[in-house]
Amino acid sequence: MVRLSDTKLKIGGIALAGRVLLAPMAGVTDAPFRKLAMRFGASAVVAEMVASGEMLQQTAAVRRKIAASGAGIKIIQLAGCDATSLAGAARLAEGEGADIIDINMGCPAKRVINGWAGAALMREPDQALRLLEAVIAAVAIPVTVKMRLGWDDASRNAPLIARRAAEAGAAALTVHGRTRAQFYQGQADWLAVGAVKAAVSVPVIVNGDVSDVASAQNALALSKADGVMIGRASIGQPWLVGNIAQSLAGIEGPGVQPTANEIRLIMRAHYDDSLAHHGTVLGRRIVRKHLAAYVNRLFHRDDIAGDVRQRLLSADDPAGVQQAIDDLFDSPPQRRAA
Repeated sequence: MVRLSDTKLKIGGIALAGRVLLAPMAGVTDAPFRKLAMRFGASAVVAEMVASGEMLQQTAAVRRKIAASGAGIKIIQLAGCDATSLAGAARLAEGEGADIIDINMGCPAKRVINGWAGAALMREPDQALRLLEAVIAAVAIPVTVKMRLGWDDASRNAPLIARRAAEAGAAALTVHGRTRAQFYQGQADWLAVGAVKAAVSVPVIVNGDVSDVASAQNALALSKADGVMIGRASIGQPWLVGNIAQSLAGIEGPGVQPTANEIRLIMRAHYDDSLAHHGTVLGRRIVRKHLAAYVNRLFHRDDIAGDVRQRLLSADDPAGVQQAIDDLFDSPPQRRAA
């Protein structure tokens, strides 16, 4: 059993609370969700990706994206393809209180790839390094990189890019165990992440298909990574990251597993916080995906009364949504097995 008995992961000169992080996810890891993950014991959380041009505009939407998520290290992830704008965005992020800046070289989304950012940089190692060097030169805080194994199976160049990134001054590397061509299909190759770990001396964080304590153990054992980053599995259960962190740290006990009534209160608070953070109209739209995820993880879909689901996911009246949450738990359908 892999245990992270030394619970501190250091990135540059910054010690995180532990070694289990919440991944950045566009449209998911907003400040309300990150606050919940931190509340339940995540070692650190990464804000959703911000494009460099977007950051330079300093819009209200950007300020919402990079808003602090309570106590803890503030990590802002940037994406871009132009060294000057990316460096400028990094300086602004530092000025907004970022403790660490992460450069996105792993996003597989077509809109990001078409802008020659994200995982497109795995095809252009020289350009990727120019961007990284520009950001490192622009700020006084640690700069990290999140990448994939490569563009496709014919070009699994993550160890090469990782080595060059570390030599350029990257403080840590997070590697998703798939290529861009795979998107999220197939299985994450944690053993291949180990090749990156073997190529560098800076911390490596393994990412991809980590959904529980057992998969975190396996990912760490195969990759020999220094930490683990959890993404999609946390949606609908923001306590998951803390639960895994507690287990890997060797802390005895049942872990972080809220009761049904506690989840009711979490959902209510998440809803209110989303509306307060984003405004009523945008907040309603954003939080609905989270409410649906809570419900889908907790209950068998066919056992939920249609009117309750309808009110929960489409009501415009905040009081009506809160009542639907209460109705869901006051007359609970069959719970999924924990």
